[in-house]
Amino acid sequence: MAKAKTSFSCSACGSVFNKWSGRCDGCGEWNTISEDTGISKGPSAATLGNSKGKSITLTDLRTEETPPPRTLSGLDELDRVLGGGLVPASAVLVGGDPGIGKSTLLLQAAAQFARKGLKTIYVSGEEASAQVRMRAQRLKLTDAPVQLAAETNLRDILTTLDQEKPQLAIIDSIQTMWSDTVGSAPGSVSQVRAAAHELTSYAKRKNMAVILVGHVTKDGQIAGPRVVEHMVDTVLYFEGERGHQFRVLRAVKNRFGAADEIGVFEMTGRGLAEVTNPSALFLSERGTPAPGSVVFAGIEGTRPVLVELQALVAPSPHAQPRRAVVGWDSSRLAMILAVLEARCGIPFTGLDVYLNVAGGMKISEPAADLAVAAALLSAREDASIPAETVVFGEISLSGALRPVSQTENRLKEAQKLGFTSAIAPKGGKSPRVAGMALNQMGDLTQFVGDTFGAG
Repeated sequence: MAKAKTSFSCSACGSVFNKWSGRCDGCGEWNTISEDTGISKGPSAATLGNSKGKSITLTDLRTEETPPPRTLSGLDELDRVLGGGLVPASAVLVGGDPGIGKSTLLLQAAAQFARKGLKTIYVSGEEASAQVRMRAQRLKLTDAPVQLAAETNLRDILTTLDQEKPQLAIIDSIQTMWSDTVGSAPGSVSQVRAAAHELTSYAKRKNMAVILVGHVTKDGQIAGPRVVEHMVDTVLYFEGERGHQFRVLRAVKNRFGAADEIGVFEMTGRGLAEVTNPSALFLSERGTPAPGSVVFAGIEGTRPVLVELQALVAPSPHAQPRRAVVGWDSSRLAMILAVLEARCGIPFTGLDVYLNVAGGMKISEPAADLAVAAALLSAREDASIPAETVVFGEISLSGALRPVSQTENRLKEAQKLGFTSAIAPKGGKSPRVAGMALNQMGDLTQFVGDTFGAG
């Protein structure tokens, strides 16, 4: 193995020499020359070696910087999920199922940002320019000053962006982009990683915001390497069921705002319409309360949202009963069933259990435990929960009920929609909301006894 080249530098002026001497020929100082130790050990072909880069500027924790300026799109639901608007030099990744409405949402957003004065370029790699124009005509967006292109060659796209110098670029989608420096086919892991890196780094250097559209897998995750999610500043998921008109835009990562924030839209003939009161929308199709129907007062990001949980419990004709869940965690359902049997003596053996979150909403909050238990017991005992009651609370494995955060916000949202009572755990703060009767329970056994009688 070849020996690494030795170099010497002057500590006074920084001049570099191939051999040591007592006096620096650059500044004339004596005894200032020393051997460079390098910044990395090992062969130069595999490590950084002795070569040094430029020194970076360091600041302390007291350094005050003005917050980044934001541009509002005019779509309040989108601005909420972005954390208060679009930040310059930021990279946003939007994922969702095919046909869910990603291109429609981003075309509407592009038109709104362009009308606000941002120079916007929309690059489509999946559709021809004529198709995008037809969608713009249907959405009444043809008057917006959006520049359109249909291209998949990454080098050509970056060259165009460098010439046009836009403030916002939308790439639909990242899986269709290809770089001529990568030998694999478009859509492969290498191509997606390379394209995302080039577009993100270019946006940071040129102070341009970029929005990337990403496909999702069958599991609902962004297709391609997970490193793409780490490259960008914000990751948004566009969720919804084909059979429902509701669409939920959810932030799962945001360096400029709150994560787990949601924006709610309704798919109409003229595109996506904002839903300012999602609780009323999710409960609009709720009819006369039936056994197994419970309203849960949840929190999504900073917004209280009321949704209906529906449960069905029926005798199973199979040796192994079915457990089907839509919109909630199936393992959490198994835990609730086990606690009901072990702590309350209520068995579900030989019974099929079906649980559904109405409206296509997905819930991950532990505060839904008590509402799920109430829906299961209501279906099993064929007893309806009062129509004016909301339920929330977390269940521990011991059967105790644990208090949850933002109780007051949940109660205020319920009171706005006409609910008059709530069932919640004891402990923590007990806020008083006018027109709302709060019934607090200590454990699951007390809840079963007070609500449904003896289990």
